[in-house]
Amino acid sequence: MATEAVETARLVKLKSRREVAERTLEFEVEKPAGFTFKAGQYAEISWIDPAETDAEGNARVFSIVTAPSEDSLMFATRLRDTAFKRVLRQLPVGSTVKLDGPFGDFTLHNNVNRAAVLLAGGIGITPFHSIVRRAAKEKLAHKIFLFYANRRPKDAAFLDELQGLGKENPNFTFVPTMTARDLSKSEWAGETGHIDWAMIQRHLGAAGASGAGPIYYIAGPPAMVTDLRAMLNKAGVDDDDIRSEGFDGY
Repeated sequence: MATEAVETARLVKLKSRREVAERTLEFEVEKPAGFTFKAGQYAEISWIDPAETDAEGNARVFSIVTAPSEDSLMFATRLRDTAFKRVLRQLPVGSTVKLDGPFGDFTLHNNVNRAAVLLAGGIGITPFHSIVRRAAKEKLAHKIFLFYANRRPKDAAFLDELQGLGKENPNFTFVPTMTARDLSKSEWAGETGHIDWAMIQRHLGAAGASGAGPIYYIAGPPAMVTDLRAMLNKAGVDDDDIRSEGFDGY
């Protein structure tokens, strides 16, 4: 017997928005009563009768950047010159939008004896932001290493917050790296260059060799995801220990 599809869409209000990096906007919508999700999942946001539209449509999916236990429901996106993003920048706070979800299984593994190595590029930080916030709030026992690549410090969303979480959570190691440091006027004393196996091993230490080894998670532009997966495979990491999510056109 056929089963009816479960309707998960809800109407919610746009509550706030702010720039969190150059060309990167964070926005908040109401968290509906009973809305639950796992850190790393995403939701779909749709405009209702927007002032403009284009061939890409009136809906986008965004990773949730807040932790499941928080009262707020926040997302972040790179700004492009599309009708959807122009509406996002101009829509009055308090406007009604459609929220659908949550979706996805890009979530932290359960086995606390295996470290989690998170490899993020640009806006690919969003699912990891939720995961590490959850880890700090719930005091998870997982050893978590987050490598976060951007061109310059001002391109790196949530940089200060993530550095703070690295000091707050003894099980969390944050490794930001800048790939175009010479183009930045800001001082930078951290890692530079693209994420590679040598960088990962430098920071992983004993956690990389203990037990069954880490689980690796990759999120970012599709080309970066492909390259990092190939790098991990070349280093001997099995595909069963790699999980990835590409962020295309964001």
